[in-house]
Amino acid sequence: MKNKLVKQIDWGQTLLPLISITLLVVIFLMYPQKSTNILHNIRAELGNNFGWFYVLLGFGIFITTLVIAFSKYGQIVLGKENVPSYSNVKWGMMIFTSTMSADIIFYALTEWTMYAKETFIQTKPGGVGLWTLTYSLFHWGPIAWSFYIILAVAFAFMIHVRQKDKQKFSEAVRPLLGEKVDGFWGKLINLIAIFALIAGTATTFSVSMPLLSAALSKVFGLHDSPTLSVIILLVIALIYTVNVLLGMDAISRWASYCVVLFLLLLVFVFLGGGKALFILDNGVAAIGNLVQNFMGMATWTDPQRKSNFVQNWTIYYWAYWLVWCTATPFFIASISKGRTIKNVILGAYSWGLLGTALAFVTLSNYGLGKYLLDGLNIQGLINKGNSYIEIAIRVLDTLPMHNVVLILLILTMVGMYATVFESITMVVSFYSYKELSEGQLPDRRIRAFWAITFIILPLTLIFMKQSIYSLQSVAIIFAFPISIIVLLVVVSFFKDAKKYLN
Repeated sequence: MKNKLVKQIDWGQTLLPLISITLLVVIFLMYPQKSTNILHNIRAELGNNFGWFYVLLGFGIFITTLVIAFSKYGQIVLGKENVPSYSNVKWGMMIFTSTMSADIIFYALTEWTMYAKETFIQTKPGGVGLWTLTYSLFHWGPIAWSFYIILAVAFAFMIHVRQKDKQKFSEAVRPLLGEKVDGFWGKLINLIAIFALIAGTATTFSVSMPLLSAALSKVFGLHDSPTLSVIILLVIALIYTVNVLLGMDAISRWASYCVVLFLLLLVFVFLGGGKALFILDNGVAAIGNLVQNFMGMATWTDPQRKSNFVQNWTIYYWAYWLVWCTATPFFIASISKGRTIKNVILGAYSWGLLGTALAFVTLSNYGLGKYLLDGLNIQGLINKGNSYIEIAIRVLDTLPMHNVVLILLILTMVGMYATVFESITMVVSFYSYKELSEGQLPDRRIRAFWAITFIILPLTLIFMKQSIYSLQSVAIIFAFPISIIVLLVVVSFFKDAKKYLN
């Protein structure tokens, strides 16, 4: 059994990412300030010189998903029979919880405060109250989800229709590159995908982990420190490693638990915070504002660089979603057997947008209501910047039974962390194999290896106490090569799907 596994493993794609990340960690720890400066400089260059590319890519991918859904390609059944493997509700819950980590809670509580100090937002008609939520819904809206959905469709077609035994990015571009994917170019594509995913997971853990740590220290009187964050991270890693080893049934159960906890948190804030009317009013206004201004927001590049809002935020978010595209679309594809492509596209949009909208409309509007209507004194923290955790805790403290809310927040964040990393650990394990047939799962030891690998970089970034800007820079840098690969996958899908239909 052991010898058989050794022969199945692609050792280059398994060990090279681990060695590279370890070297990167050593450099970060030995030269923290120089590393930070380099990250900032590369991010600035990409934002200034290629912002137009990210903007066009996002808008183009979104339009492409709609074209696919309502064309002949949308009628393709992913499998031999049009009988879905999971019910619509269970499928939708798994999509949302496998793609949305605990960072959605962090950003739903704090993102409006990040935008509130931007002159670009302050000077718009409607000001902070309207435009902070509008941009949150935009950055977590249709264009963001389109990155996941376009790849999920391509991968689902590759797995369930073409029944490929190599579930990797490289295999998805075979219709375009042919036998080249079996050599250097294929290995390069897969390595870029793995590195991007590690960057994405590191960013997610490092950005939102301090909120979880602060909530725990507040409720249980613990000393909030990087050490506490590390302990929490290791506990979460243990939870998702165990569930990955148990398989898809465990992941499905955790997805259901997470949705329940997530909804309980939102209901508690909505009903218990005394801001239900403002949440509804401003939510409707922001959604309407987004619909009215969508085209302009989707194509705005700030050519004169008067605010750099697009470079600092929109480009970051498109990059952030791109680095996560290396795993989550595979998971969506794997659970979509028996559905039509149109069903996958429209269903994923429906569940994804519903979940993100509920989070931001409820949590962001509660904070905005306390700030704008009740005069909650957090202006100094907003101006100060990098005090987002303090702001989130202060806002939550205004709720009745706030310790109960914090406990619910802790359970929800831990559950969402565990669920999303179960799914990506399962998916990235396929990259370690030379080939793996449909329905066959990676060996438990390989899954455990990747579960541990994902922890290394975020541990380092937490100890380095990097700013949010620095953490975001990691995702932006790794997203650039992934964006090229995404385009290759889309072209390959159209070429292969057209051949299939003919």
